[in-house]
Amino acid sequence: MIGNRTNTPAATRYPPSAKPRIIDFIAGLRAAGVRISIAESADAFRAVDLLGAQDRDTFRVSLRTTLVKEPADVPTFEQLFPLYFDSDAPPPMMSASDELTPEEMDMLAEAIRQFTGRLREMLQRLLSGEQLTSEELEQLGQLVGLKQADHPALSQWMAQRMMRALGVPQVRDALEDLWEVLNKLGMDRQTLDRLQQLVQGNMDALEEQLERFAGSSIARNMAEAGRPEAGPDLMNRPFRHLTDTEAEELRKQVRRLAAQLRSRLALRQKRGKTGMLDAKATIRASLRYGGVPIELRHKHRRLKPKLALICDVSTSMRHCAEFMLTLIYDLQDQVGRARSFAFIGDMEEISGPFSELPTQRAVEQVLTQLPPGYYSTDLGNSLDTFSKRFMDAIDHRTTVIVLGDGRNNYNDPRTDLLEEIKRRSRRIIWLNPEPPT
Repeated sequence: MIGNRTNTPAATRYPPSAKPRIIDFIAGLRAAGVRISIAESADAFRAVDLLGAQDRDTFRVSLRTTLVKEPADVPTFEQLFPLYFDSDAPPPMMSASDELTPEEMDMLAEAIRQFTGRLREMLQRLLSGEQLTSEELEQLGQLVGLKQADHPALSQWMAQRMMRALGVPQVRDALEDLWEVLNKLGMDRQTLDRLQQLVQGNMDALEEQLERFAGSSIARNMAEAGRPEAGPDLMNRPFRHLTDTEAEELRKQVRRLAAQLRSRLALRQKRGKTGMLDAKATIRASLRYGGVPIELRHKHRRLKPKLALICDVSTSMRHCAEFMLTLIYDLQDQVGRARSFAFIGDMEEISGPFSELPTQRAVEQVLTQLPPGYYSTDLGNSLDTFSKRFMDAIDHRTTVIVLGDGRNNYNDPRTDLLEEIKRRSRRIIWLNPEPPT
């Protein structure tokens, strides 16, 4: 029997501040080329909720297990993880005043007065254990171009650039002079050794502070790169009015759209492996037992759809065809089968390159092989060729997508052949980029 116990959700076992970090981490992984679906992101949150985030190794393994599918992506994960989840607190620095007597502090102040300007300021900061402020770190980042860094391997290099911008190499030379001056002023060897160790520890802490700042900045850069940018609404602009820069941006938007659709379709297929629960059939089946036990019944799972894409690749439709082909073939793993055809004056199948090449290269090859022509579009002749040579591409499971602006240069459009295609297929969809008249 089914009891009346109510299930209450378990309390979240990670601090609220961890959630945005995990979201940024996933965005950073995507920006670095790791494919992560929406379902896998949800699995990561469930795993962390179950196992908690208190133990760093358990937390890291939880995320790696749920987010990384390919062994080749593990190094990327391991590089990015500390950038997002290691402590932001800068390492501690020590002050010379904690190690020296008042007389020795006076001796140190006299030695430092021999230096001037920026060099004296840096020596005083190192000796007093004064860390860089967030404003100073931001200024250094701007100075060395940290905003453009987009790979975790660059964090150490960026830290070295910031060290040079601070004048650290010159400070190291100045320190040698400082030790010599202090020795001449009479500071004993033991105190001088302690002071040198303190300054070296502060120098190491400064370098670590810069490297952590560089790493966290790069992590933010990568997370931002993994999110859709807020820009002009290119999806609703006429293709013929796009500049080359806007066309390239639209290509990026189409690829992002394809990635989002692929994740959602994959989740739908995953949930549909056994079919959805059929409540009515379950109740009917359990009546013969008086309702106990309940025998679950499921609806038949949906089969992946089949697609046939017919594209007008004439001059007026070229950009639109490029974007549609990119979108369809980036989703190819979520359809049962996809065959593509292109026409200007006649119909040709273009499925071959898409089975052999990456999507973007295949699109470029197809458009190169079918150069545009002016006033040569003939839909009727193209449909006639399709009906004679390619009707095997269509059955009752096939969705036919026709992409065209309807321009036909006064030729016979052969709507009868379009009706025949409609009759044989599951459905036919005509996509026309032209605004309604």
